[in-house]
Amino acid sequence: MASTLSIYNEHFGLAERPFTLLPDPDFLYWSDSHTRAYAMLEYGMLTHAPITVITGEIGAGKTTLLRHLLRSLPEEFTVGLISNAQGNRGELLHWVLMALGVPTEEGASYVRLFAQFQEFLIEEYASGRRTILIFDEAQNLSTETLEELRMFSNINADKDELIQLVLVGQPELRDLIAQPRLVQFAQRVSAEYHLPAMTAEQVQAYVNHRLAVAGADREIFTPAACECVHQVSGGVPRLVNQICDYAMVYAYTDGARLIDAGIVEQVAADRRMHGNLKMVV
Repeated sequence: MASTLSIYNEHFGLAERPFTLLPDPDFLYWSDSHTRAYAMLEYGMLTHAPITVITGEIGAGKTTLLRHLLRSLPEEFTVGLISNAQGNRGELLHWVLMALGVPTEEGASYVRLFAQFQEFLIEEYASGRRTILIFDEAQNLSTETLEELRMFSNINADKDELIQLVLVGQPELRDLIAQPRLVQFAQRVSAEYHLPAMTAEQVQAYVNHRLAVAGADREIFTPAACECVHQVSGGVPRLVNQICDYAMVYAYTDGARLIDAGIVEQVAADRRMHGNLKMVV
């Protein structure tokens, strides 16, 4: 028996599901804000910025931008990606070395771990490679961890940075960095951008873009439906995806091939009733 999703795709003439919650660079919509955020990431890479910071609300598209960056970086970059790193001073180094593929000895002291880290950076630099550490969900880092990261950024060779740091997180990350204790860290941030929510016009373009990537060759969401999606999602891409995905299921079960504001309003009402989706209205 065919799955609901495959039938829903067939019903709308789509090759794949357009509104999944997984960060997929193939569906990346280049709004003005996402273009600027990505330009800031590239600027940080090209100018050897010691620390680059990108922030945005949950579901704003930060991780998707990171995925696109990782696919686009030249081969001479060595990248370590750390998500939700937590713990004390020594544990951070374990996270970092693991992300860089550096084996560590069980029970090794902090001094030994740091020496391994330094040796790795020097070897990469000598080989003509640049090392980048990317921290996703960086708002979960402590002030002590951020201060340790600042010390990492002090490792250099003459005028060249041996390591660059990219921190991506929710708006709380900006508040964390603004603390008086982290003034030296803030001074090392050379590239920074905050991703705002999408406007109503951007939501409509975003919805139509994802549908086109999935194979749509006609209008599926009316302009009024897109306006309603913006109202109930606040312009946050992940919420837009949730609402649109539900709306397509509702339309499929009703036999409708065009999604209007009424269907979106029904989705919003049902989600609020069951508490499964936090709407912005």
